[in-house]
Amino acid sequence: MTALRLGADRLPERVGELADLLADTVNAGASIGFLAPFERERAAAWWQGRVDAVATGRLAVWVALDGGDRVVGTVSLSFPFPDKPNSRHRAELVKLMVHRDARGCGLGRRLLAVAEEAAAAAGITLLHLDTETGSPAEHLYRTAGWTRAGVIPDYAADPAGVLRPTTLYYKHLDIPAG
Repeated sequence: MTALRLGADRLPERVGELADLLADTVNAGASIGFLAPFERERAAAWWQGRVDAVATGRLAVWVALDGGDRVVGTVSLSFPFPDKPNSRHRAELVKLMVHRDARGCGLGRRLLAVAEEAAAAAGITLLHLDTETGSPAEHLYRTAGWTRAGVIPDYAADPAGVLRPTTLYYKHLDIPAG
């Protein structure tokens, strides 16, 4: 797996592949903010809407490429600053996705590590995220050293429209010496 950070100049080139990944993830049952069925066109529009956030540095996006240069996973970091100057030390991990065809080989864990390492290199000392309680992603975060902060009942609808609880996690990062 090759991990590649997409700038605002490169994100539009990959919107189609990212749309396929997003639609696949939602339609496979992952609760990442959308309801199923989720069409590729809506997924492409959502990704296209992220270009400005990437251009202004409010969002960082990485893709995982298979040996054939196909996008098979992604992860992003969302930064609350410059809107919140008191939050320069933290970021939110968002939209960690692995295509169904690429699951079960540690790709999610590798993408998580890429985001954590990049955050630490950027001076971020605290990451946080939310995930559907009881989801496979929850196991990943626990085993990767994230700390469970609590559960919010009926936080979001899953892709089928059923309200589900969400678990909040955080992780302190060590800044590399340098």
